[in-house]
Amino acid sequence: MDLGLQGHGVLVTGGAGGIGAATVRAFTAEGARVAIHYRSSEAAAAALATETGGVPLRADLTVEEEADALIPAAVAALGRLDVCVANAGVWAGDDVPVVDMPLARYREVVEGNLTATFLTCRAYLRHVRETGHGSLVIVGSTSGIFGEAGNAEYAGVKSALMFGLARSLKNEIVHLAPRGRVNVVAPGWTSTPMVEGFLDEALIAKATRTYPLRKVATPEDCAASIVFLASERAAGHLSGQIVTVAGGMEGRLLW
Repeated sequence: MDLGLQGHGVLVTGGAGGIGAATVRAFTAEGARVAIHYRSSEAAAAALATETGGVPLRADLTVEEEADALIPAAVAALGRLDVCVANAGVWAGDDVPVVDMPLARYREVVEGNLTATFLTCRAYLRHVRETGHGSLVIVGSTSGIFGEAGNAEYAGVKSALMFGLARSLKNEIVHLAPRGRVNVVAPGWTSTPMVEGFLDEALIAKATRTYPLRKVATPEDCAASIVFLASERAAGHLSGQIVTVAGGMEGRLLW
């Protein structure tokens, strides 16, 4: 199916990481030109840009001025910007219950996920106001749906992004662009570099006990849903939707 993305300009934040890089490749395969945002992964972003013909752009998305500057930089580099994928985020990883969680860890996760995504979305919506069209895809997490003991701060901010922010923005964007859309992809456990130190065979066996498909996602699984939602031709009447890419996940085992 031709998704109608040929020649479109796309920004993928966190584009040098696992899901981000797969998303860059998927959009490129559809004929789009992609700006690959990174904060610290300069070498990976440059290599991916060489591979895909994309453009690497650096910004710390927790810094207002840098987030505001990223969208104009993407427009300048691509000539147009039709789609923004707000994928960048941080995950502390090791399990720490709230009763023992340092405030510094909580603040880092909130800034790296909620604040960074808010600033990305705000900057992109200002661009949408100028052009009158646009599609925004936010990358959430199943932890924001089911919770995640030991990473409650991460689950909390992902829930805020997916339900509070995204579903508010899908109502706001149409005042800027009549056919503007905002959707969410919520990956479950996905085999990315971010979790490779945690996702061993024992954890996979435990996690997939609630998955009918009995496997963790690949970055390409997530990227396919992101590109689908971004496409006006394929998903033009979908907005405010949360697509869960987790093999039919039902919930979490407690014991």
